[in-house]
Amino acid sequence: MTEPAVPDYLERPGRPRLAYRHAAGAGPTVVFLPGYMSDMAGGKATALFDWAVAEGRACLLLDYAGCGLSDGSFADQTLLDWRGDILDLIDAKVGGPVIVVGSSMGGWLMLLTALALVRRDGPSRVAALVGIAAAPDFTDWGFNDAEKAIILAEGALIEETPYGDQPYMTTRAFWQSGEANRLLTAEIPLSCPVRLLHGQEDRDVPSDTSLRLAAALASDDVQVTLVKGGDHRLSRDTDIALLIDTVARLATHK
Repeated sequence: MTEPAVPDYLERPGRPRLAYRHAAGAGPTVVFLPGYMSDMAGGKATALFDWAVAEGRACLLLDYAGCGLSDGSFADQTLLDWRGDILDLIDAKVGGPVIVVGSSMGGWLMLLTALALVRRDGPSRVAALVGIAAAPDFTDWGFNDAEKAIILAEGALIEETPYGDQPYMTTRAFWQSGEANRLLTAEIPLSCPVRLLHGQEDRDVPSDTSLRLAAALASDDVQVTLVKGGDHRLSRDTDIALLIDTVARLATHK
């Protein structure tokens, strides 16, 4: 694994500066989208980037505004703000097709980003999608009624998390943005190959979420892989090897 690199930055007048890492190479470009309150320094993102560099393949990592090394306040961001960050970086750094890889919440953003790219540029812009414990619509199923009431009444819900030093914060603006952009209630008009990896011991995103997503996607080429013993992170050596193999097969598919 490479040493953490000093990131590049995308300057955006009037909007937060975004940290990213980009490796030029053969396409389609692999774009990794981290989960909620995560960043591009995580093990899956770094391993995927290292694989891409070693294989001479194009890869793009990023930190959403308010996350990691990007500028901005986390509390000010919404789901669609982060989709805008992704699209801005793709527009700035990627000229051709993309394989979008999304982890947890990044799997929701993966779908929203792909839909935006297909609407704007046509189906050929999105070569494939890879979800890792993808969590579309988690503002709906991820909170109970009492928690939703706190978010709406108090403006934010603060929760302890095993995944970092900082507690999870869900703001009213983020939650409302999520509720306005739910996808599992209708067909998702994406026709590209989709691979969904999900740990059977995931206690944060139920594995049937990937099955529901597979059913909702219009694509005929959707595969769900349930990983025995895998947790939400899917960050064991064997999990990361599965991820890289999955992406590699899609990247070389003709």
